[in-house]
Amino acid sequence: MNMTGSTPRAAQQQGAKLIIVTRLNGSSMSLNCDLIERAESTPDTVLTLTDGTKFVITESVDEVVAKIQMFRASVIALAGTLEVQAVSTPKLHVVPNPPTED
Repeated sequence: MNMTGSTPRAAQQQGAKLIIVTRLNGSSMSLNCDLIERAESTPDTVLTLTDGTKFVITESVDEVVAKIQMFRASVIALAGTLEVQAVSTPKLHVVPNPPTED
């Protein structure tokens, strides 16, 4: 499980798939959204991860879904930016060694 206390921007820069959620005690935590198996409203929102770990959070199921959608949209937008940068980056070419004078 990949959880850290990093901010959303730092999480994206590290290449992680993290969203920020709030536990019932008010503390924030970053959660890898690819590890969420299901989100239930019972009436508190319970996130169950693929390894069976459960977290009770203050956000609603709809808010969790929206956070995941926003994160995934930001990944797609970032990928488009990287593709444009890759096209405009100068290419390196191999230059043969000049003949030596013997």
